[in-house]
Amino acid sequence: MTTKQKVEQALNNIRIHLKADGGDVELVDVNCQEGIVKVKLIGTCKKCPMSNLTMQYSITKTIKEFAPEIKKVQTV
Repeated sequence: MTTKQKVEQALNNIRIHLKADGGDVELVDVNCQEGIVKVKLIGTCKKCPMSNLTMQYSITKTIKEFAPEIKKVQTV
């Protein structure tokens, strides 16, 4: 399984919870050489005051669990 596939699998796990609150996350880029993933929060997640916590404790954590080679997750 490629790194991108692992990241997509991680995001699919998270989407269930985000969509329950009217939001979602979109994969923008996976830079395997640098270990950086770029995502975009959409829907209610985009303007949610808790989006930083969602990024840190949910999205980043889950991506790193599925793809430990990822060093950093950025929001664009």
